[in-house]
Amino acid sequence: MKNIKYLFCIMLCVGLMQTASAQMSIQILPKLMLRLDDIGMNHSVNMAMKKMADTRMPFSASVQFTCPWYQEAVEILKKNPQISVGVHLTLTSEWKNYRWGPVTGREAVPSLVDAVGYFPQSTGAFAKSGYKIEEVEKELSAQIERALASGLKISYIDPHMGIALSTPALRALTEKLAHKYKLAISTLSEQVYLGETYKEMWGEPVATKKIAFLAYVTNKLSKNRPNLVVIHVALQDPEMNALFDMNSSIMNTKAGKPLTALHRQTELNMMLSPEFKKLVGLKFELTNYTELIKERGLDAMKLETVKN
Repeated sequence: MKNIKYLFCIMLCVGLMQTASAQMSIQILPKLMLRLDDIGMNHSVNMAMKKMADTRMPFSASVQFTCPWYQEAVEILKKNPQISVGVHLTLTSEWKNYRWGPVTGREAVPSLVDAVGYFPQSTGAFAKSGYKIEEVEKELSAQIERALASGLKISYIDPHMGIALSTPALRALTEKLAHKYKLAISTLSEQVYLGETYKEMWGEPVATKKIAFLAYVTNKLSKNRPNLVVIHVALQDPEMNALFDMNSSIMNTKAGKPLTALHRQTELNMMLSPEFKKLVGLKFELTNYTELIKERGLDAMKLETVKN
């Protein structure tokens, strides 16, 4: 009888250890946050986001509420609560022949627009524009308030092309707005607010983009921090093929042919690929800013540099 009890105890201990081990394996899966930028920029971008939304995967979407197609993005996002929504704070309009201007109107923020009433076409042009910080505050506040008035649950703000965090004064303003509207801050650099590691796929060559992305999410994610990867998606269609990037030489050929559509279609394809889907739940757990804020709270926000 003693031997039976002893054997039972051993079996019970082994079973508990196996259960604990399985639970630990689940708990240590890295958390991956995909943030899709420039949503609402045009119909092509919105339709690419919709393809991602149709998978029902959780991710974050940064919407340009200054752009003509933001209302279509709102319609899509209202049907997809698994998507965390952010305001992509916009102070530039970077495409040749496709431009947008301030939500407040050119008369309200004259230092933020060019002679025809649009935002500057490059980060350099913005920096040299003589912008007034009080007009930046007025415009970015209007963008956030338009987002809130849309009926969407807004979780965070982040800087289009990095501008709203590019100087100490602009960073202080963005932090002020985050506090005022009770929103998190997502960034475009390794200087982060919620402890995220940071990675973007934008500058990766088309030929190696998918390979680099899959290698990163398979082998290089932190188990101790949430991992942010910034993505740009669009359909490679006539609308997107026509857009010439006024900021980056890698997004156009030397002959002047735009490459942005190809880059963005490639990024969409890699996230919709069977190879990526197989990794979900095996190599990482997908999450978004809404869940991260629930977990950590806005009071936990602090600026720090996190190196991959």
